Amino acid sequence: MVSRTVTEQPHAHRPEHFTSDQVGWLPWLAPLTEEELTPRHREALVNETRARMPYFALLVRDPDALEARTRTDFDIFHNTEGGLSRAERELAATAASRFNGCVFCASVHARFATRLAARGEDVERLLAEGVETDTGDALWNAIVRAAVALSRTPVGFGAEHVEELRANGLSDSEIGDVVNSASFFNWANRLMLSLGEPERPAEKERVR
Repeated sequence: MVSRTVTEQPHAHRPEHFTSDQVGWLPWLAPLTEEELTPRHREALVNETRARMPYFALLVRDPDALEARTRTDFDIFHNTEGGLSRAERELAATAASRFNGCVFCASVHARFATRLAARGEDVERLLAEGVETDTGDALWNAIVRAAVALSRTPVGFGAEHVEELRANGLSDSEIGDVVNSASFFNWANRLMLSLGEPERPAEKERVR
């Protein structure tokens, strides 16, 4: 029988706000150690550096599910030929994570969106003010609204969201990329939020 020891983190420095700073993650169940990883576990990680990341070291307890999850993730966010820009995919993931309350995921994807779009002030405003804020760009606002509608309840995403995205220049394939990016993180947020909590180094607390 595989042990899944519950871990306690009484001294965790929990983030008090959404932030684009580096944020850690503490699992509530024990991840596998690097010494416990079998060849199948390492294959399922896809990128072996993830063996040192608690989230993936926990998920790899089910290697088949993790490998499918990771390859889906990579295809949605890295296969950008002929589709939506990577920055806008990261924006959709950030918006879903901000709406769902996943501080860790929001921080990761906010950094990607900031770096790729060079629009740090707009991303920071989304984190600080929430998904109702005006990003200053009609397309970005449409992507955020679509991501939030999908995250609130998938059937809440409707023709009006598609038409708004089209009106702002997106093709059907690019709209599909918005849907995939937001939907993947709508699911991923819930998984991460149910298995652990974010942690910040005390010296990196941001004041808002």
